[in-house]
Amino acid sequence: MGMIVNDWQPAIQAEFKKPYYKELYQFVKEEYRTHVIYPPSDDIFNALHLTPLSEVKVLILGQDPYHNDHQAHGLSFSVLPDQKEIPPSLQNIYKELADDMECYIPNNGFLEKWAKQGVLLLNTVLTVRAHQANSHQGKGWEQFTDAVIQAVNALDRPVVYMLWGKPAQTKIPMLNNPKHLILKAPHPSPLSAYRGFFGCRHFSQANAFLTEHGAKPIDWQIENL
Repeated sequence: MGMIVNDWQPAIQAEFKKPYYKELYQFVKEEYRTHVIYPPSDDIFNALHLTPLSEVKVLILGQDPYHNDHQAHGLSFSVLPDQKEIPPSLQNIYKELADDMECYIPNNGFLEKWAKQGVLLLNTVLTVRAHQANSHQGKGWEQFTDAVIQAVNALDRPVVYMLWGKPAQTKIPMLNNPKHLILKAPHPSPLSAYRGFFGCRHFSQANAFLTEHGAKPIDWQIENL
């Protein structure tokens, strides 16, 4: 597992010394040795590498990484740029962006542009066995990513949380910072998008909130490659 070298390090370094993390580290190391695991080990902490804590403006919380070949690269909902198939949930995110922000629907699902503007694309679980969804749930990642969420909650400036679906919304009790905005909607997956994800207007709401509090809004348009 790659090292975290930016300003996340002081915020979460206490986790690395805890017993659960030592067990998690050994588990993940053994999984990479004996199975095909996604994302590649150097990409596990990409969300933290690409979005320093000091730059977080929006947190979009996913569950666990994509488990099909050559998709996951450490950012929730994002796939590698050469993937021709855009995952269904991301297709629905793009549809909502088209309605909400008049963004055109791009030909790829590579969301690094968001991450570099301060959108923390965090999954609650950071690794998965190939073709076995949720296979690394309950191994300790949730405790680690809760510490990441708590570090964001402690920021003394405007932050927007986009919490889509019930699992993401279980984090609401730890989000008690009055300077922050919590946006809730059903998950964008095809199973639930029509129950209220479409029309939630989270992207324009986030930008309005950031602008109102003197922060630069996010350019949500992912360009064609």
